[in-house]
Amino acid sequence: MIRFTLYSRTWCHLCDDMLIALKAFPVGTDYSVDVIDVDADPALVELYDELVPVLFAAKPGAGPERICHYFLDPARLSAFLAA
Repeated sequence: MIRFTLYSRTWCHLCDDMLIALKAFPVGTDYSVDVIDVDADPALVELYDELVPVLFAAKPGAGPERICHYFLDPARLSAFLAA
């Protein structure tokens, strides 16, 4: 199962758009999406404040890999899924 982590915030329309685009993307396998509100953790605000939404993905047995920020990058996501 592929695990996606979307660093987001509640009032961010780009964050909503990325989540919708990710759910519509033909991943082709089981996956989960964890949406994490950066505003709930000062350390996350420091890391991702101006970059949200930020999407990470991890395959079983591997660490998370940053896929994109602001907008879903279909080419980058496809490359991650194919690797």
